[in-house]
Amino acid sequence: MSRTIHETETPVITRDQIQSAYARIAPHIRRTPVIEVDSADFSLNLGTLTLKLELLQHAGSFKSRGAFNNLLTRTIPRAGVVAASGGNHGAAVAFAAMKLGISAKIFIPSVASPAKIQQIQDYGADLVVGGALYADALAASEAWVKTSGALPIHAFDQVETLQGQGTVGLELEQQASNLDTLLVSVGGGGLIAGIAAWYRGKIKIIGVEPELAPTLARALEAGRPVDAEAGGIAADSLAPRRVGDLVFPIAQKFVSETILLPDEAIREAQRALWKTLRIVAEPGGAAAFAALNSRRYTPQPNERIGILICGGNTTAVDFGN
Repeated sequence: MSRTIHETETPVITRDQIQSAYARIAPHIRRTPVIEVDSADFSLNLGTLTLKLELLQHAGSFKSRGAFNNLLTRTIPRAGVVAASGGNHGAAVAFAAMKLGISAKIFIPSVASPAKIQQIQDYGADLVVGGALYADALAASEAWVKTSGALPIHAFDQVETLQGQGTVGLELEQQASNLDTLLVSVGGGGLIAGIAAWYRGKIKIIGVEPELAPTLARALEAGRPVDAEAGGIAADSLAPRRVGDLVFPIAQKFVSETILLPDEAIREAQRALWKTLRIVAEPGGAAAFAALNSRRYTPQPNERIGILICGGNTTAVDFGN
């Protein structure tokens, strides 16, 4: 779905806030690399593609940026912090809490992948697995906040989270300043909103979602966050049921298009990234590339394309042999 960007209203977060967040979290995160690849390697005739490998971030995804920004700016109570997550945010909060000496309790649904469950346990957080979807884990975490007094760290609908995720855009612009378009996977929308708030229309930002979890597409159609389907291959990272209230006005203003993909296109993108680049991306991490690989997005001639590979928490590759 294509849209017109309107230059009205001020986003929830600013470039100055994102710059401050980057200075704050820089000692704790990785500056993840950017690589340029020939699209012909994927049998695509699109020239050079720029890939930002955020799956190499601590805890395996971009989520560590928002997690550290929350824990470094907010007052942490004696009860510690609590997070609800499909897996990646939980792993990031658990990792950041471990590094900063803060106790953390993480609620995740049964749909979470074994790789993400193991990560959270390895980082020493108190883990609770229950409910079928992210919304169930969120409800359980909210109940825990009421009884424990722990500080909730929201996966996407929190100013500090958005500021942290926006540092992906800041970093990418420093590394690849000539992009025309950036493809970004969308779940709750914290990543795309943070990045879009950084670029502020300077480049085209395109959201990519599974057909079975069209949270941003449905919101943009309705003109407000609304419930959407929450299933599919990437349900542990791209299926929160609806985008955030803070996310929506940023996306409405600065995201120019959304693309919906079938699960098989995402699976094929995972296979192609592994076969060609030996990149192990989880489904949510591969979705942005799937928009090109499946030819659901057709760039204009000489359009300079960036792709965010945002997560790699999967056991899809068997290293037993």
